[in-house]
Amino acid sequence: MKTLVENEFNLHKLNKNASLMTVGNGYFGLRAAMEENYPGQVRGMYVAGIYNKGSENEPSDLVNLPDIAGMSLELDGEIFSLSSGEILTYTRELDLSTGELRREILWKSRSGFRFHFLFHRFAAKNDLHLYASKLTVTSLDCPATLKVVTGIDAQQTNFGRQHLTEESLRVLGEDLLQGIYKTTQSGHVVAIAARCSVNGEADISFAAKNRQLITAIKIHLQVNTPAVVEKTGVVFTSLDKGPGGLDPKRASETAMREYSSCSYDSLLNESALKWKQFWDHKRVEITSNNEFDQLAMDFAIYHIEMMTPSHDSRFSVGAKGLTGEGYKGHVFWDTEIFIVPFHLFTEPDTARKLLSYRYNNLEQAKKKAAVNGYRGALFPWESALTGEEETPEWAAINIRTGLRQRVASAIAEHHIAADIAYAVVNYYEATLDEEFMKKEGLELLKETARFWISRAEWDNSQTVIKDVIGPDEYTEHIDNNAYTNYMAKYNVEQALYFMEKYKKQDELLVKQGKEFLESLYLPQPNDEQIIPQDDTFLSKPEIDLAHYKENQGSQGILLDYSRQEVNEMQILKQADLVMLLYLMPDLFPDEVVKKNLSYYEKHTIHDSSLSKAIHAIVASRAEDQKQAYSFFQEACLIDLGPNPHSSDEGVHAASLGAIWMSAIFGFANVSIKNGQLSLTPRLPAEWTELSFPLTFRGNRLNVKITQRQTEIRMISGNDMRIMLNGEEHLLKDRITAALLQGND
Repeated sequence: MKTLVENEFNLHKLNKNASLMTVGNGYFGLRAAMEENYPGQVRGMYVAGIYNKGSENEPSDLVNLPDIAGMSLELDGEIFSLSSGEILTYTRELDLSTGELRREILWKSRSGFRFHFLFHRFAAKNDLHLYASKLTVTSLDCPATLKVVTGIDAQQTNFGRQHLTEESLRVLGEDLLQGIYKTTQSGHVVAIAARCSVNGEADISFAAKNRQLITAIKIHLQVNTPAVVEKTGVVFTSLDKGPGGLDPKRASETAMREYSSCSYDSLLNESALKWKQFWDHKRVEITSNNEFDQLAMDFAIYHIEMMTPSHDSRFSVGAKGLTGEGYKGHVFWDTEIFIVPFHLFTEPDTARKLLSYRYNNLEQAKKKAAVNGYRGALFPWESALTGEEETPEWAAINIRTGLRQRVASAIAEHHIAADIAYAVVNYYEATLDEEFMKKEGLELLKETARFWISRAEWDNSQTVIKDVIGPDEYTEHIDNNAYTNYMAKYNVEQALYFMEKYKKQDELLVKQGKEFLESLYLPQPNDEQIIPQDDTFLSKPEIDLAHYKENQGSQGILLDYSRQEVNEMQILKQADLVMLLYLMPDLFPDEVVKKNLSYYEKHTIHDSSLSKAIHAIVASRAEDQKQAYSFFQEACLIDLGPNPHSSDEGVHAASLGAIWMSAIFGFANVSIKNGQLSLTPRLPAEWTELSFPLTFRGNRLNVKITQRQTEIRMISGNDMRIMLNGEEHLLKDRITAALLQGND
């Protein structure tokens, strides 16, 4: 199992690595900020679903809650800081197998004395409310006085915005700190409790000031005798479910009393056991000539797991998970298209909960459609807890006018309705969950179909969809975006199919749906076999994008051109037509797919983290494993690459989901065709083996692919028919088939 390692202290990477090394469990995430303070360091603890508006007209923020990890350390009056003294050795690592963050330092003070530090922390996987940490300090040269100040620090903000009021602060039983807080607008109550213990004699005192509830510990260190300070903490909120409702204040106190006699190591062992069970069932193993590939995959799966609130369908996955405040913690189409697939093929119940989040907010989606003059349901481009539209009104500065530009996504990026419908159907095909489909899925399909029918208009003897933004956000307010039109068609088709299947006909919707499908304009390949991305894209001028491709991810082109100017050229931020080719691989002949992949990639800067992995999948299916592997590696570098600030505001959740997708849907070429699981693997030359678990319609499988053959084993379930390399097999225990061809 791989470990994410940091071998040097670097102030420039503080916030990036705080995101990458976040510990969490789907209920809360705690950024890996250093225990000690540094200028510009952003601490953060986030609980799924706890949002708040700074004012009525602002979008909601995922609230940065009071910090429980920070510590101030003094040794004989000298403040411990890696910016002073001398660092003799340093290492920090996130153990992906256990979810534990560890840091080890040998430090020489300005007085010339050496001290050894060990920092440990984790968020419990077996108890979603629990956090634990351990500090071990050893004086190597002389006796010294160690002072540790830690507690609950409510000075944290969201980029300067304070979302919490202090309701009460208490010290219970001369050892337990408890703070009760309330969000200023949404009214959520948050209870945080913490307790410290020391392995020897210590002077302990408490204080409350400046939004901080503090435990101060003074320990007299003897040479080579470790002093250990263990800290446990819990967080509960008024959103937590419990019999007759849950009182966060009482729950936090009760939980801390239960853990009062538990050591850090015993708590870690229980949590690590849950992580082991997770990895035993969900790890993807890669044998590659580049060890980074396995690290990137482990890292991606770890974060997908710890960002997903699988405990509650009222919540979903934000664009930065629970690792930072980027995009205000909002939920996008990323969840359905990039995060749901991992869960669908490993833990389908979690996928169902993420889709239920949309069903739970269906009424708000209907309201948004109505406000915009449409029928049915139009889901918000950005959402939080309530299901309301949360997209900010204003974005970056226009370099030509000097004015802020309006964000067009909420009013035109409507493909999210079809993205959700696509995920609903994909879920059904992989699970045959009739209960979900009858109760929730069909309603989602019907209302989104109703939206598309009302969104379209009649023009020149055909139905068209005008003034939209497709997946590519550099191309705005265009007509007949191919992705949008084909996805809308699929949405309406599936609504009609499932209405017929369940005999739940809506006669007017059926009539209108059939008319929509018969007349909808669907872009077709031109004489050069290129599918027009929209009505005008292919007629726009081209420019040399080499410079911008070299600096992809920075949106550097917007420093040279305004958005309006970019919109009038053949420039893509991310996969758009190629995204359609990914979601609907059988829509066009192979040669058309290859030509369009080549054409549109040439015009794509890949400034979005959603882009590279999608190109990797389509390239792999097009049998260009060299290009596919190159795209895959570049996708892995979005968070794990050398850019010191790429992930300051949180990891890129969708790109992490897409790393898993690249291996499973790309190199293994897993899909569902005609109701059967299908695989046509083609590994990159750099890989000698790829193995992974799959869950399909209640059956648990294990797939092992080498450069020579594919083996599929039934772990549990019933006999099933499966397509392997285009041939149907009956899987009872194990099937093996040679690869269709080698991979250059």
